[in-house]
Amino acid sequence: MKAQVESFIQYLMNERALSSSTLESYGRDLQGLLDYLEQQSIANVADVGRHHLSHYLLRLKESGRKASTVSRHIASIRAFFHYMAVNGYIQLNPAIYIESPKQEKKEPSVLSMENAGQLLETPQPVTAAGKRDKAMLELLYATGIRVSELISLDVGSVNSQLNIIRCVGSGMKERIIPFGRMAATALDDYLQNGRAELLRHSEDEPALFLNQLGTRMTRQGFWKMVKKYAKEAGISEEITPHTLRHSFAAHLLENGADLRAVQELLGHADISTTQRYTKVSKAKMKDVYSNAHPRA
Repeated sequence: MKAQVESFIQYLMNERALSSSTLESYGRDLQGLLDYLEQQSIANVADVGRHHLSHYLLRLKESGRKASTVSRHIASIRAFFHYMAVNGYIQLNPAIYIESPKQEKKEPSVLSMENAGQLLETPQPVTAAGKRDKAMLELLYATGIRVSELISLDVGSVNSQLNIIRCVGSGMKERIIPFGRMAATALDDYLQNGRAELLRHSEDEPALFLNQLGTRMTRQGFWKMVKKYAKEAGISEEITPHTLRHSFAAHLLENGADLRAVQELLGHADISTTQRYTKVSKAKMKDVYSNAHPRA
């Protein structure tokens, strides 16, 4: 089955154009299933039954995995067996009737405006790495793009004259996003005075943000950097890889931005996803009402 999983991953990469981090996630989830099936002496995908999958998922739950993690495994398993059925490897799909566990809807982690400012001011742009870190944080907060989209940016993705970036998200969907003066200043400083120092091997390296090896910054490398600066800034609020993206959306809406415009900037297919950020304080809502209603 290992070869069939590899074929499935290739399909996701070539036909679905999924990001490298998403492909790695599928690979990890399915490798866990393969390890379990090997323990059960099952080597043929056609021999996998619904009871095997149910028992495997029960193991995941009993091992203390979060409902969100189990749901992700289920999504990976469903997609794999659907691919197997469509391509004629199996006649009956054992994953059709697997139910996902109910999940508690968590509110997105959002920094206060004060803490967002503190985080962005923490990197000291005196070294090439400091200039890069400053530019990455400023650009992430200025545009609200995903971390995977940030590290996928190339030098050619940036138009410094118009202060816009061309971002390619999942499914190869492209969107053009503006950024403001402070992000532009940090990005220009990095491009003019920092990036060349980080280049180690090839002048043809297209990646915008480079690590110490002179290659594209990884998601893990960026995440370590964010946690480091959050600790230095003394931020006690929960930090996740998408905290600045969530904060970007929430702060725009708090300051009166149009919901549809924020949806476009974030690249959400469904506006209900964007509506998670619309919780506004009562005082703020009163200000919005007073400024917007003609009879207020």
